[in-house]
Amino acid sequence: MTQPAPQDPQIQIEVDEQVSRGTYSNLALIAHSETEFVLDFIFLQPQNPKAKVLSRIISSPGHAKRLLWALKDNIEKYEARFGPIRAGAPAETPDKASGFYQ
Repeated sequence: MTQPAPQDPQIQIEVDEQVSRGTYSNLALIAHSETEFVLDFIFLQPQNPKAKVLSRIISSPGHAKRLLWALKDNIEKYEARFGPIRAGAPAETPDKASGFYQ
């Protein structure tokens, strides 16, 4: 008699109404230590040099890498459907024009 193969547990994720609306960000600051990555998401208004961090995500290095892979996969799927995303070249140093810093 064969045993049924174990199934992956089903994860049920709930999103409350306020979180489901999302938060727009056009600037991200990323920092890291040996044990964590910190991603700060900011909305910078034109002509206003002051901005506040709207959301901070703190993650382990392993999870940050899995997030990178998931973003890469989703960007490839997006571009296959809608065409290339124009974003300029990756910056070696902070690029204030793009709003994203390494």
